Amino acid sequence: MLKKTLVAVLFATTMPLFAHGSTYDDLIQGARLGDTNAIGRLLARGASADTTDIEGNTLLMLAARDGHAQLAGLLVNHRAKLNARNAAGDTALALAALRGHQRIVEVLVAAGASQEVPGWPPLVYAAFGGHQEIVAFLLRHGANVDAVSESGMSALMAAARGGFRPIVNALLAAKANTELRTDRGESALDIALRFNNTDIAEQLRAVSAQQVTKPTQ
Repeated sequence: MLKKTLVAVLFATTMPLFAHGSTYDDLIQGARLGDTNAIGRLLARGASADTTDIEGNTLLMLAARDGHAQLAGLLVNHRAKLNARNAAGDTALALAALRGHQRIVEVLVAAGASQEVPGWPPLVYAAFGGHQEIVAFLLRHGANVDAVSESGMSALMAAARGGFRPIVNALLAAKANTELRTDRGESALDIALRFNNTDIAEQLRAVSAQQVTKPTQ
């Protein structure tokens, strides 16, 4: 009788732990798969919209990273933290910009996600990935054209590195500073030359010459 009682008590005390673990696994797996219905059911039962995986990625970050726009919208509606950062320092908006998921970028910006969170700015990530339309969208919605990463890389440098001429054009049209330098002392022109993007290098050289202070009259 005592043995049965102990077993019953042990089962009763450990069952919530197993249930919690199962819910956690279901949340993370559901976010990675973009299973909006499954995540919605779990949230309705009290699961946290800000659950994170072992790398600090929230459910919203996982949805943003992998392009699950419907799920991202659901999580935004459940007041998921928009500006949380994972272990690498990235936000959901930054991950969506890097991966080229424009619809999610639009959803997050409309919800109030910041472009000024420390780390790699979404604009720099979008330029690095060659996502021209996202670059244009972020610029229209208040992105600082000269925002830099922790290593000092600007969007112009990222575009020059990748050889993305249309993005370079858009950034220059937005008055990007060609004289910024990384923590290694490289300018956008230096980076363009290092990656053999000579056409962009020539363009940057010409713009830099035009930006030289005019003599006083």
